[in-house]
Amino acid sequence: MRAERLAEIIGSDFYTGVPDSQLKALCNYLMDTYGIDPKHHVIGANEGNCTAIAAGYHLATGKIPVVYMQNSGEGNIINPAASLLSDQVYGIPVVFVIGWRGEPGVHDEPQHIYQGQVTLKLLEDMDIRYFIVGKETTDGEAAAAMEEFKKILAAGKDAAFVVRKGALSYDGQVEYKNDNPMSREEIIRHITAVSGEDPVISTTGKASRELFEIREARGQSHKYDFLTVGSMGHSSSIAFGVAVNRPERKVWCIDGDGAALMHLGSMALLGAEAPENLVHILINNGAHETVGGMPTVASRIDLVSVARACGYPHAVCVEDPASLDRELLAARERKSLSLIEVKCAIGARADLGRPTTAAMDNKNEFMDFLR
Repeated sequence: MRAERLAEIIGSDFYTGVPDSQLKALCNYLMDTYGIDPKHHVIGANEGNCTAIAAGYHLATGKIPVVYMQNSGEGNIINPAASLLSDQVYGIPVVFVIGWRGEPGVHDEPQHIYQGQVTLKLLEDMDIRYFIVGKETTDGEAAAAMEEFKKILAAGKDAAFVVRKGALSYDGQVEYKNDNPMSREEIIRHITAVSGEDPVISTTGKASRELFEIREARGQSHKYDFLTVGSMGHSSSIAFGVAVNRPERKVWCIDGDGAALMHLGSMALLGAEAPENLVHILINNGAHETVGGMPTVASRIDLVSVARACGYPHAVCVEDPASLDRELLAARERKSLSLIEVKCAIGARADLGRPTTAAMDNKNEFMDFLR
């Protein structure tokens, strides 16, 4: 069904969420219709953050908000859904729109398989009534589901549209771009040239895919890298755990702006503990590029000042290859925590592949290398 028709059926004038490739049609419709407007459309840091924003909207207006997300975000909404929205607490009604990655029987990447299996069960456990939207779903069926949802919402409960792969469409074209000169793949080539045989922890999405292909192209082993294919926002925490337990090694974390924002509190811990062997590289293109290019707020905030306020002894921002190389080499020799923010263009190769090794093999090879 068409994304704009689903929005019309839901009937809300406020959306907040974290973009998902399976909901790209809806995200593009919202960007075309509202752009980023705190009165109508907010892209949040994480799905729990969005749920709380939606609760505030309801408290202020008495109207029903919509929270959209990939099903991987269900974990982030469990706490506010159970302890804030629940009709046993405040009874705040919210409509969730959830992209169903890893649906049983539909091919997907390994990080989505288990999440796909438990997507509906988690909603049932949270007492959230759901309706599944597929390619064959008619407008009338979605409208009938929404009529049933209205009774539930009126009682202070929550409801969800679970969207299958390819179920939504939108004809509008939205272009996402910035003026930064360096591509992410180019940046990662520079990082790996300097990191050598040091361990590298890379964030979810295209960064890990590009790191994998760079190693392949160079004929290098993948044992140096832990590819955080899921768990968005947690790569810097994984790197912290590795760094403090392998203090004799320099550890490199390749992070992204959307991921860093999702769990920004991890920077406070890193700054407070300041492991001297960790280099935190934050590639910032101001976009959730892997799922379509929708914007983050990272292009409008000073992440270097955030890092310094969190206690990072060294934090810099670079925008060109020469400056990047200079800071990478300095960080390699420095015996203190470093953050390098790298301004990055939006875009990737059309033929960018995915890791061809199993996630479990990646883990085992990386652990053997660390030992």
